[in-house]
Amino acid sequence: METSSVSKLVLLLLFWSALWVVESSVTYDRKAILINGQRRILFSGSIHYPRSTPDMWEDLIQKAKEGGIDVIETYVFWNVHEPSPGNYNFQGRYDLVRFVKTIQKAGLYAHLRIGPYVCAEWNFGKLSSVVFN
Repeated sequence: METSSVSKLVLLLLFWSALWVVESSVTYDRKAILINGQRRILFSGSIHYPRSTPDMWEDLIQKAKEGGIDVIETYVFWNVHEPSPGNYNFQGRYDLVRFVKTIQKAGLYAHLRIGPYVCAEWNFGKLSSVVFN
């Protein structure tokens, strides 16, 4: 695996995540997570954005919220975001920024599992083909 490819992808993800920062205070008091001074128990559910279309995301996220979910968890599917070295894809169903902004719009938290490995019945654990060449 080429280190510069991984570095570029990580920097790209960090840059995008900086755009979604919502000011809040998060601490822990040995009993629970405190968000803005209030104890919270967060319930998480998974939605894998590449397995649905962007038109479906808002409805899926809203249904999760109505079911009591506070956090939408998803893997970041590296093999679709960098199908070949230096070739990045964040379009259509792979638009991670749009997906996270949709979560934010619903008033939920996002938990990104950056990887590089995905344990979600995904070919090669979603490791980019770059790793195998």
